Amino acid sequence: MKQTHNTNRQLTLAARPVGAPTANDFALQETTPPSPKQGEVLLRTVFLSLDPYMRGRMSDAKSYAEPVAIGEPMVGGTVSRVHTSLNPDFQVGDWVLSYSGWQDYALSNGEGLIKLDPAQVPPSYALGVLGMPGFTAYMGLLDIGKPQAGETIVVAAATGAVGSMVAQIGKLKGCRVVAIAGGAEKCAYALDTLGVDACIDHKADDFAEQLAQACPKGIDVYYENVGGKVLDAVLPLLNTGARIPVCGLISQYNATALPDGPDRLGQLMGSILVKRMTVKGFIIFDDYAHRYDEFAKDMSQWLRDGKIHYREQIVEGLDKAPQAFIGLLQGENFGKLVVRVGADELA
Repeated sequence: MKQTHNTNRQLTLAARPVGAPTANDFALQETTPPSPKQGEVLLRTVFLSLDPYMRGRMSDAKSYAEPVAIGEPMVGGTVSRVHTSLNPDFQVGDWVLSYSGWQDYALSNGEGLIKLDPAQVPPSYALGVLGMPGFTAYMGLLDIGKPQAGETIVVAAATGAVGSMVAQIGKLKGCRVVAIAGGAEKCAYALDTLGVDACIDHKADDFAEQLAQACPKGIDVYYENVGGKVLDAVLPLLNTGARIPVCGLISQYNATALPDGPDRLGQLMGSILVKRMTVKGFIIFDDYAHRYDEFAKDMSQWLRDGKIHYREQIVEGLDKAPQAFIGLLQGENFGKLVVRVGADELA
């Protein structure tokens, strides 16, 4: 079913997943689009961002943000067009960055909406390279990682929305960048398009050995997106004074128990102590919202100069969002994963 003017499709959370999410954890509901009151706008979703953090919002475990309630639409960043406006600051047809979630229509009083200029870059870029993923890569690497020319950066999930930006910013700062990705196609993209110095396939039987060979001078910055066996391979290679921005741990998001094998906590804590490492987690808009303009200025210039390459994977149709999201958590995406919910043009 395509987007229409008289139906608001909503993909809601039907159940809290145990382990990996399944299609049964989502439900498609149809309602009437809401009507704006004075000062409000009705937004029509054109693009929906799919991101790993959404798995945490499906759980009711204590976290930095409230979970999605059962029966409510899944949360998510969106690029929308103003469908109806009773707010003088917005005109019908305006493109905006919003947080409407997994649905066709949403109301807003205008607070938090960011107007977009489709003449500058494709509007969907606001969900990736010029949005939360790009901002996350920029601040995590530069403010926490503090890379210096000549140092070695290792980035996990290096062809994803965040990792691909980290890899390229690292090269712009004069570092040796070693990418970690899943499969020959992704590694070829990291080498040929992102311009990294080496790419290691984490699916290889000798992954840890290959990583060590690619980092003959050790690792100064490890941008953590994955955890698990990747962190196991990185840990013994970290140099004294290494910095680890902790962006995500996607290998653990579907876990229902601690991993098998020896307790790694002692080794990790011992390495942090002996090597005087900095390990810091961050929540991008909670910690760095005041520096968004700095990021936007730099990233926009790099894009204009052709110094940053960006890849989107666009899935057609809101109904395809659950399966695409499930695949995202399994590493099946290639680039920034975006769902096209509706048409660009005004009807």
